[in-house]
Amino acid sequence: MNDWIAIGALAFVGLLIPLGMMAVSYLLRPSVPETSKRATYESGEVPTGGTRIRFNIQYYMVALLFVVFDIETVLLFPWAVVYLDAIESDAVSLLEILGPMVAFVLILFVGLAWAWRNGAVQWAQTTRQVETESNRS
Repeated sequence: MNDWIAIGALAFVGLLIPLGMMAVSYLLRPSVPETSKRATYESGEVPTGGTRIRFNIQYYMVALLFVVFDIETVLLFPWAVVYLDAIESDAVSLLEILGPMVAFVLILFVGLAWAWRNGAVQWAQTTRQVETESNRS
């Protein structure tokens, strides 16, 4: 049998199973139309206000910085284990062991300094805080 026929049959079965499941669930599901089903659900509380709220971009910037430096921490732990084994074996020099990780950490510190300089780590201020600071000066 040709390999492409087997691949095509597998793709066909791969599409047929989910589509068949959706068709069966569409035919067997109960249909009870209610307007309350379309309401916004907020943990059992009655929703107040609109659903479209503008968030400050600062929240996302802080979250992205957290992810970047969290990944850095995750990468430092395995390196520390390998570093200990390499020091004990005396197979490589100290520069070969520390060099790549120091370069990695320096790149991250340059990124942190850039983010700090551009105000990405400064928390957003409310209008009251801005007015208070302007009254002080």
